[in-house]
Amino acid sequence: MIEEKIKSLGIVLPEPPTPAGSYIPVVRTGNTLFISGQIPMENGKVVFSGKVSDDNIDVAQKSARMCAINILAQIRREIGELDKVSKIIRLSGFVNSNSEFTQHPKVINAASDLIFEIFGDKGKHSRIAVGVTSLPLGSMTEIDAIVEISN
Repeated sequence: MIEEKIKSLGIVLPEPPTPAGSYIPVVRTGNTLFISGQIPMENGKVVFSGKVSDDNIDVAQKSARMCAINILAQIRREIGELDKVSKIIRLSGFVNSNSEFTQHPKVINAASDLIFEIFGDKGKHSRIAVGVTSLPLGSMTEIDAIVEISN
């Protein structure tokens, strides 16, 4: 059902990105998954890089959306099928911006909105959206997640 919803949105889940450091992409403890921060990578390359400003919020939103898609790919690799997701608990979004930029929530909304659209009520989550001076590999955004799954 969830996979069909994703396809209906024109999304093809990629192979999940490999870690850029010394960590694993997903930690499972009981029925909870902790998904490491995902950056906007596709085929091993950062697609959206640089600083976010008032002039490129639309591009930054695409970056955040791609982070959410990579989160979904990591979940699917870990548990096999996205229908086993019972709740998206939290997203933590980081935006590569300068100190004057204040629209971090608007950027990360693109990821939240996609999660809501795919999972409905199961996708209603808590969230943070913060600005940082840099992100790994120069990416525009990075998002991690905490997800509850069914047995």
